This record gives sequence, C-alpha cells and structure tokens, in this order.
Amino acid sequence: MLTKQASPQEVQALPIAHPENFPVASILCPPHLRPAIAAIYAFARAADDIADEGHLSTEERLNSLRAFRLALQTPEAASGAQAAIFSPLHQVIEQFQLPVALLDDLLKAFEQDVRASAQGSTYPDMQALLGYCQLSANPVGRLLLHLYGVKDAQAFLRSDAICSALQLINFWQDLSEDMPRGRFYLPQDQVHKETPLLIESLCEHAYQLMLQGAPLVHQVPGRAGWELRLVVQGGLRILEKVRALGPQVLNQRPRLRAWDFPLMLWRALWMRPRQWENQAP
Repeated sequence: MLTKQASPQEVQALPIAHPENFPVASILCPPHLRPAIAAIYAFARAADDIADEGHLSTEERLNSLRAFRLALQTPEAASGAQAAIFSPLHQVIEQFQLPVALLDDLLKAFEQDVRASAQGSTYPDMQALLGYCQLSANPVGRLLLHLYGVKDAQAFLRSDAICSALQLINFWQDLSEDMPRGRFYLPQDQVHKETPLLIESLCEHAYQLMLQGAPLVHQVPGRAGWELRLVVQGGLRILEKVRALGPQVLNQRPRLRAWDFPLMLWRALWMRPRQWENQAP
C-alpha cells in the first residue's frame, strides 16, 4: 500500500489512474501541475485505501482516518510513512493556497463510507446522495480549479455539477460490485420502480447534471480544459453503457474499451458553448 512505502519522489510520480472520479493526469495535463495533482491524489488514494482495503475493524479504520486528519491539519504530526504523503501535500497547499477544508471534506466522506458499510446504511433520496457527493467528489474539482487559477463562483458551481455527475455515474457503473460489499448508493425512495425504469431514471439525472456543468470546459484554460473535455465525455460514455445494459448493470460492470476513446475524442473536439446555453447554472 502507498501509505507504507511511498517516498515523496514516488508520490509526485504517481499516475492518476484510480477508477474513481479523479481526473487523469494525462499528457494533456499541464506538466507543472502534475506533481501537485499527484500529491493530492496520493492523499486521497491512501485515505480511500484505509476506508476500503484490508481487514481492519471499523474502529481501526476510523482511528487511521483521524490520524490522517491530524496530519492534514498539523504538518509536524506526520511522521514515518505518513510524511511521504503529507510532506509534498503541504508544499502544494502552501504553494497554491489550497483550502484545507476541501481535503478534510474528503476524509469526512471516507469516514461516512466506513460507517455506512458497518451499519448497512442507505440513502433515503437523491438529495441525501448528492449531500454525500458534496463531500466525496465536489472537493476534487474545486481543488483542481484552484490549481488552474479558476476561482469564480460560476466555475465552482459547474465543477460541482460535473463532479457530482461523475460520482453518480461511478455509483451506477459499480452497482454489481458495491452492493455485495454492503455499499447501497441507490436512493431508497426510487427502488420501488421496476428495474429498467429505475436505471433509466438514475442515468437521466446524472446526464442532466453533467450538462449543467459541461460549460466549464470553456472556462478552464489551455490543456487542462481539453483534459476536462475528455473527463466529461468519458463519464457520458460510461453512462451510455450503463443505459445500454439496463437491469444487467446489477450483475455486470460496464467499462471503457480502447475503441471508446476515438469516439470520446471526437465528441470532445465538437463541444461548443451553445450546446448548454439553456442548461448552464
């Protein structure tokens, strides 16, 4: 695991390839930002591993996340293996003046996951699920906007819409894996619907949310904006696959394949502001 053996240099060199909704640090990412993005990602991945991996008890997971919070809030509290993550992270926080509260929100989401898994908790409705996304997904987009120097209120709202949409799409993509693990992300006020109608309703909600945020691709400058186009199109492509599977998504996880990327690139090239004039927040 990363938390046991990564050096600061290894943290900065990490590829951003986690299956969650953390954007990929591809060749389109501005090179001077890759170490910063990798440092944030290393923090998020290590905390996610604490919440999800291994055979720790619920209390052990929560204690480890509390130790992460202490190291986040107090740099000198990080030692040993933690220092490999928090040393570069605190450099990035200072360099880009990142709001520590956004990183703390990610820890709150991981703690919520741990408790939900232990208790078999569910989300009563979509509003509650979006409240979780506000902690688990939206901080990532806002942190990246800070790195890109984009800090206006409309950009933050659009980023929230994209990140929440990506999180929901990830939930619908992972239904076949999450439910056996005791993770129930389906809004309970909708599960009475017939399965095909339920899947279609969930997909449509995520699709409309993505459309609300999509104009952000024209606010993020340069190569980062093009990367965001591909992130948006990747989410929409997965959503198409979920819709196509319908009820089978409860037993089969849809994935992006090599032949999906030319289509995503083509669609990214043709993204125009007029497409979302009526949907933009």
